Amino acid sequence: MIHKFQSNGFNLVLDVNSGAVHIFDELTYKILDFWPNEQKIFENLKTFPQSEIQEGINEIKELQKNGLLFTEDFAPPDLKNYKPVIKAMCLHVAHACNLKCKYCFAQEGSYHGENSLMSFDVGKHAIDFLIKNSGNRKNLEIDFFGGEPLLNFDVVKKIVDYARSQEKIYDKNFRFTMTTNGILLDDEKIDYLNENMYNVVLSIDGRKSVNDNMRQKPDGSSSYDCIIPKFQKFAKLRGEKNYYVRGTFTHYNLDFVEDILHLNDLGFDQISVEPVVAAPSENYALQENDLPIIFDQYDRLTKIMLDGKRNFNFFHFMLDLDNGSCFAKRVVGCGAATEYLAVAPNGDLYPCHQFVGIKNFKMGNVADNELNQQIKNDFNSCNVYSKIKCNSCWAKFFCSGGCSANAFNFNKNIFEPYDYACELQKKRLECALVIKAVEKKIIF
Repeated sequence: MIHKFQSNGFNLVLDVNSGAVHIFDELTYKILDFWPNEQKIFENLKTFPQSEIQEGINEIKELQKNGLLFTEDFAPPDLKNYKPVIKAMCLHVAHACNLKCKYCFAQEGSYHGENSLMSFDVGKHAIDFLIKNSGNRKNLEIDFFGGEPLLNFDVVKKIVDYARSQEKIYDKNFRFTMTTNGILLDDEKIDYLNENMYNVVLSIDGRKSVNDNMRQKPDGSSSYDCIIPKFQKFAKLRGEKNYYVRGTFTHYNLDFVEDILHLNDLGFDQISVEPVVAAPSENYALQENDLPIIFDQYDRLTKIMLDGKRNFNFFHFMLDLDNGSCFAKRVVGCGAATEYLAVAPNGDLYPCHQFVGIKNFKMGNVADNELNQQIKNDFNSCNVYSKIKCNSCWAKFFCSGGCSANAFNFNKNIFEPYDYACELQKKRLECALVIKAVEKKIIF
């Protein structure tokens, strides 16, 4: 299977199974429309010199010979013996929030329940659970999440200290991350996060008017004015360590590239602005007729990044074509319920942070050290080969079948991908592929 597309004046071809990406000249690109029938190629491309047509045919044959074009489909892997271990946990240390974001999937931090904070005892059990269920895996990850995790900062520090105390005992290495809205950031917390967190996600939507329309304090006042100086100070002191500012675009700011540029102008060079996921009934939800506008924005962003006049990374355009995930990982995806679990403040376990609070997806509790095997098996069998829509999709080995939470929320079935998200994902992948291909000068 191949995927042909044009972007920013380039003719690109992705060989789906090998992952090879090529930029072709106009003639060679057109030859592929009639491949492998050489008679039709010559008949339909008469305006080109025959010698150039033959040269293009020979180039394609050489790529095919070297396993870089028209490679055979993979046989579905035997995943019966695929037994992943838990390597990451998302600790919901605070089911409470000091913002009132209109699009919050977590019901303003409460996750279908009452506001609550995780105790250190639950956090300790979570670390113990992860160690016990991580097998021989040395590197483990803990993400502090909410609500707003800085509302429970003292417990975060105690959990980090406890995890560190267990590393030498069990030959483990913990990496910590945090997602914060920044309202409670101060010098002490900035120093602590920069010293102890492998990655930090700073939530802001972009321009002041855009951010404050959706991300307000409970009294309706601006969050932008409060967090911008804190985020700028944080990023400056962060140095070369991982972080990114993460925003959400909605129907209200379809010109979201302006928000990306605004964030870059403020000094941020690691940026993610992602599409809102919302019920169609919400007035801020993305609509079907928004897609062409969104696609144009992604094309515009691609052009800006190709120009090289600005220095920033855009999260959804980052691809590693040389050292990416192994084949099994490309098939099964994020590892929800199998390699990754979310922990509610009371210790209840869920497949991922977006399933927290949905009773049918409760998998157990960290204090019990047991998991609902049926839910785990369902997610373990959820992959690009078991999802009918994915079988013929060119993007399947990049997105790994998409987000299970989105599939459930919109289709009530983790095996049925959310079509709207698929369209956005494929467009972002095309943009990322042209940037990477130009960077590597993969031109024929």
